[in-house]
Amino acid sequence: MGEIVFSGVTKRYGNTVAVDHVTLTVFDGELLVLLGPSGCGKTTLLRLVAGLEDLDEGEISIGGKIVNDVEPKDRDIAMVFQSYALYPHLTVAKNIEFPLRQRGIPHDERQRRVQDVMSRVGIAELAGRKPGQLSGGQRQRVALARAIVRDPQAFLMDEPLSNLDAALRVQTRADIVSLQQRLETTTLYVTHDQVEAMTMGHRIAVVNHGEIQQVSPPQDAYDRPANTFVAGFLGSPGMNLLPAALGEQGPDAGVPSLVVSGGTIPLTPELGAVARTAARFKAGVRPESLSVDPDGSLEASVVIVEALGAEALVICELPDHTQVVVRQDADRHRPGIGETLRIRVDPVGVHLFDAETGLRIEDR
Repeated sequence: MGEIVFSGVTKRYGNTVAVDHVTLTVFDGELLVLLGPSGCGKTTLLRLVAGLEDLDEGEISIGGKIVNDVEPKDRDIAMVFQSYALYPHLTVAKNIEFPLRQRGIPHDERQRRVQDVMSRVGIAELAGRKPGQLSGGQRQRVALARAIVRDPQAFLMDEPLSNLDAALRVQTRADIVSLQQRLETTTLYVTHDQVEAMTMGHRIAVVNHGEIQQVSPPQDAYDRPANTFVAGFLGSPGMNLLPAALGEQGPDAGVPSLVVSGGTIPLTPELGAVARTAARFKAGVRPESLSVDPDGSLEASVVIVEALGAEALVICELPDHTQVVVRQDADRHRPGIGETLRIRVDPVGVHLFDAETGLRIEDR
């Protein structure tokens, strides 16, 4: 069992709280992604599990054993770093073998395990090369193989793809997911990249200022963000967030609309009912729930249009200077910079957040 449990974990550096009373469970065999911006505390959480940092409060357990006072080498975990951390003077095979030698594994068993893991990650033909003779993607595979060969209770991965180009990132993240599924080893994976989080994790834990903002399957976090931070951070681009107030009754009897700069936002009957419980909101709408339409309820001016191949992002500005991003197919009419246009809002795609706390206002 490789379950990792954080119980009220806090880490301070002087007066700075890097991790603030985090309680979180990474289930046995799960790939859980810690997602957040730089400096949010996600790597500190990983280092606390590894024993590279000492926690100030709380407990961490691995496989049911509290490891607060256990030396890093005795925690039965393997870590994959952003920098690969390969020994430049050793061959690929010797790099992979190194942790087995340290643990006193017999020679024949070391050779068997090294050959097996090199075949599994597709680097058997690189056995005699040294790191300086490898590409970035090949070095990352060696680092993964060195972690896997130990057969640990858990893998800890700290932004392992950040040094790779875009094409290699796509391939390598697919490789990691495939390996993790086959090995069924508990994996705690740190990244600031939303695409990695959405495509790799069984669940994601969104972190900000040392606190867990939301823990859920990736699609749930995207569809029902717990607060404005998650809404704005998750997605590329993130959710549009507009200051809003309860308006007059909409065209459907008894259903209110929201008033925002530049117009109104229609609500579903369900969201309209809960909107009456507060006066001021942040209205959230993802770019794909907006469209350029002459009959739209919002008026905005075009700041720039970003063409991205199959789609385009129309970045607009409302009268109060709030920016709104509209996602549209690339073959649609492309408006010009400075052009005033109307935007239609799909009421099904509207989210409400409390203007003061930023917390989601549930519609059911």
